[in-house]
Amino acid sequence: MSSATVHAWPEQAGAFTRLRLKFRSWRRTRPFWGGLLAMIAGLPILYFPYAHLSIGGLTVAMATTGGAGSLVIGLLLIALGLTSWFQPLVRIFCGVATSVLALISIPVSNLGGFGAGLIAGLLGGGLLVSWAPLKVQPEGLAESVTDEPEQAAEEPAVIEHAVAEHAAAEEAAGPGEQR
Repeated sequence: MSSATVHAWPEQAGAFTRLRLKFRSWRRTRPFWGGLLAMIAGLPILYFPYAHLSIGGLTVAMATTGGAGSLVIGLLLIALGLTSWFQPLVRIFCGVATSVLALISIPVSNLGGFGAGLIAGLLGGGLLVSWAPLKVQPEGLAESVTDEPEQAAEEPAVIEHAVAEHAAAEEAAGPGEQR
C-alpha cells in the first residue's frame, strides 16, 4: 500500500483526525515541502540585514548596503512559496525563480542569510521544479490491468471486438440518425 492508495477517511474518526487527514490530502495535491522551504529561505534573508544582535553587552548591527535588496529577495521568496501552494500549475516558474533568487542572495544579503536562506532556497527550488501531481487512472483502466500474461494477451482482441460492434451499430442506425 502506498500513500496514494491509502483510504482517505477512516470509518470512525475524531475531529482532530479528520482535520489531519484533510490537511494531508490537501498537502499531497501540491508542492508543499518545496513551498515551505522557499518561505523558510526568505526569513533569514529578511532578518539578518535588519537585525541588531546582542551578544552579552555588545550590540552587533548588520547594516549593509543590501538592506533593500534583502527585503525584496526575502519577500519574493515568501510570495513564491505561497504561490506554489495555492497555484500548483506555476510550480516550475516558482522553482526556477526561487533558485535564482537564492543564488542572487549570496552577494546581496550577507551570503544568503549566512547560508541558511541559500541552502533552504536551493533545496526548495529543486523540490518545486521536480514535483509532479499524481496521474489519475480511469476506473475502467484500473480494473483491466492484470498481472496474468494470458489474460493480458486476450484484452486487445476484446477491445477490437467492441470497436467493431460499435461501428456496425452506427452503420445500421444510418447516417442522419443519432443514438
